[in-house]
Parts: sequence; structure tokens; C-alpha cells
Amino acid sequence: MDLQIDFNQIQLGQVELKNTPDRQQLETIRSLLQDHGFELLDDKKSKIVEKIKTTIVSLIHGKDAEELNLKLSAILEEKLQTDYHYLSTLFSSVEGVTIERYAILQRIEKVKELLMYDEKSLSEIAYEMGYSSVQHLSQQFKKVTGLTPSHFKQLKENKRKPLDKIKD
Repeated sequence: MDLQIDFNQIQLGQVELKNTPDRQQLETIRSLLQDHGFELLDDKKSKIVEKIKTTIVSLIHGKDAEELNLKLSAILEEKLQTDYHYLSTLFSSVEGVTIERYAILQRIEKVKELLMYDEKSLSEIAYEMGYSSVQHLSQQFKKVTGLTPSHFKQLKENKRKPLDKIKD
């Protein structure tokens, strides 16, 4: 179905439209998105939370992985041009998990992915993911999954979660 709605750009989780859609177009878009398991966010707080999540996912799973060593609060403040305390409070109230915890869970999912590929050593993965040591990675991995990275690799069925379903 072609809605004939012009857009400027599309990014992970976000579309910038050239013009504001009318009510009927908006409802059609909402319905089509829901049919495909997505939702239309039209309130400011939900948009901010989605931007936080998108920024974290992009940092951890995308090309910005080298920024993992930078302070997450500074990155979010810069990208969203909003005070981190406000972002943190809003995120926790909407998602029921802190930004830091969400970032850790995303990081562990990426580690699981890298372990499943079996192309890198644990030392390489720890370095790539911004951990200070293999021991730190292993401790955090076990705390989140209940398994050591080695045990996880041995499992026949590696349990990964879809990126949009990650929270405690």
C-alpha cells in the first residue's frame, strides 16, 4: 500500500516526514505499523525514551562501538540535548529499568552474538565491547545470564532476545 507521504529521511526507529500527515493518514500509518509489530509514538516522553534506546542500540550494536568507553550520560546528553538526570528519571519511569541497566543488557546481547559467531576470543570481545578486562566481562555476563561465557558457548540453544524486547 502506497500512502504517498513524502519523507526527508529514515533512521533506526525514526522517520522524518516532509509534511504533517492529516488525521486519516496518521491512523492508516498507525494501523500499518501495528500490523507489523511496531507502534507510532506521538507523545514527547515516548519519543525521548525511544531516542535513548535507539542511541544505546546504535552505540552497542552499530558502528559507534568505539564510543562505548565514553561516559553514557555524556553521550546521551549530547545527542538528545537534554539533562541526563531528566533522561534517567523519565527512562526509568517509562521502562521500569535504569538506562545503565538497559545498556548492560544490550551489551550482553551483543556479547552473546559475538560468542555465537565464534570468530573472536573472549579477550577480543571484551576489548571490542569496551570492558576493562575479560574478568569484568565474565562477571557481568554471569550476573545477567546466570552462565559463564564459556558455558553459554557450549549450549546448543543459545538464548538471545530480540533487541526491542530487552529489559529485566
